[in-house]
Amino acid sequence: MLRDRLSAAPIRLIALLCAAQVLAQIGAFFWPALVPEMMARWRLTNSEAGWITAAFYGAYMLAVPILVTLTDRIDAKRVYLAGVGMMILGHALFAVVADGFWSALAARALTGVGWAGTYMTGLKLLADKVDSRTLSRAAAGHAASIGVSGALSYVCADLLASSGGWRFAFGAASVSAVLAWLIVWVAVPRGAPKVEAVPAAPALFDFRPVLKNRSAMAYAVAYGLHTLEMAALRGWGVAYLAYVAVSTGASSRIVSPTTTLAALALLGTLASLAGNEAAIYFGRRRLVAAAMIGSVLLAGLLAVFGVRSYPLAVALMLLYGAMIWLDSASLTAGTAGTAEPSRRGATLAVHSTLGYLGGFIGPLAVGWVLDLLGGNSAAAWTGAFALIAAIMLLALIMFLAMRPRVLPGDRAT
Repeated sequence: MLRDRLSAAPIRLIALLCAAQVLAQIGAFFWPALVPEMMARWRLTNSEAGWITAAFYGAYMLAVPILVTLTDRIDAKRVYLAGVGMMILGHALFAVVADGFWSALAARALTGVGWAGTYMTGLKLLADKVDSRTLSRAAAGHAASIGVSGALSYVCADLLASSGGWRFAFGAASVSAVLAWLIVWVAVPRGAPKVEAVPAAPALFDFRPVLKNRSAMAYAVAYGLHTLEMAALRGWGVAYLAYVAVSTGASSRIVSPTTTLAALALLGTLASLAGNEAAIYFGRRRLVAAAMIGSVLLAGLLAVFGVRSYPLAVALMLLYGAMIWLDSASLTAGTAGTAEPSRRGATLAVHSTLGYLGGFIGPLAVGWVLDLLGGNSAAAWTGAFALIAAIMLLALIMFLAMRPRVLPGDRAT
């Protein structure tokens, strides 16, 4: 009986954290889902819209080295609750005071800081509670909750904005984050007291040992470029499909741009879970390389052929999303699993910082290319996806050159 209780405890923790992640992140992609409407309402340029999208990732990137590294010293639950609190405030400010570029930028940046205190912090909680063989699947389940919330985010943004307006939508996102805060506060147990650092130990924010871990850094660098690609697609996917529908005269009533992005996120979640299992059975390096090759090819197809047909663009977008997400959990599990246990928080902080550096650059790069090549045009969208394809080719070359280790339980390649 005691053994059953002990084995069930990690499962309950995983389930509770995954539920909280869904509720906390439900509003994360309300802005990208509504960006065509908001650009027209506030008369924003593509670059300005890209900055608002990127502010979420940029703020995350700056905050995550501090917040996640702190979990090596203090209870991760406290950091998590503080992060969700900032997300509550960020969504509420967007709902109440946002009226243009600067106010929207500030509200989204605050939300990004909050997300920095929840995403990798939640994974750190799991990594501290499960053994190394369970960690890969726990990370995949955690990543799946992010995928589910991402899919719901696009659908909910469309439905809520249609029924009550865009301010109502962001207000609902704030309420959802309140529920996430309550779940973690009530149901997740406090962590064990952290061991104080001994005088000879490296300083808390000394990341040099992490950067010297070649294997963890290989996964982390790949994750950074992977997130660049993912953020570009999430941030501009609705606008791209809306352009193709209008320019080709196709009807988007049956499968709208927001519905497509929601379906993409769900397919991506399934692909992430399947990809992690494939990494275990067929080899993690092999799986990551295959996903990167597929991303290069599909980004190229979207650049050349996607702008010519709305049904084709939708089909390619769904395939592309699944390919992007295929190695998502595998990369994060690779970083966590090859990190030094005493520096796992700092390692995940570096991993997440690189990831959201990519997430910051991706939407900005697409916005700049669009403005540089003439705005909302076939040539501009072709250039944007061609750039992403080139970046992912570089990611593939770097990952293969660094040859990271596999995890316990993975098949060696």
